Amino acid sequence: MDNTTTTTTTTNPARATVTLVLQTPIARKGGEAVATLQLMRPRTGDLRGLLLAEVLQMKTDAVAALLPRITLPTLMRHEVDEMDPADLVACAVEVAGFLVPKAAMEYQPA
Repeated sequence: MDNTTTTTTTTNPARATVTLVLQTPIARKGGEAVATLQLMRPRTGDLRGLLLAEVLQMKTDAVAALLPRITLPTLMRHEVDEMDPADLVACAVEVAGFLVPKAAMEYQPA
């Protein structure tokens, strides 16, 4: 199964979300599995204790520390640590996209 993302608008545009279909579902106790994650746009408080440069560079430790703060359903750190690397990269790409200013995304050099 390929990773696919769908941008979802919410009632609070400052807390936009992106839905990500996981390549490898995350197994949870009780037999339930998480196959789809919603990533919320991080707020400043979600980024506390993290280096923005490391999040933007998609460093594993920084992304793994951030994901439990911004995922629905909420992932535990040990679940993030057990994620398929392809799913972690897909999450990191979406998180980095949230942090890039709109002006930088729209910039087209002449």
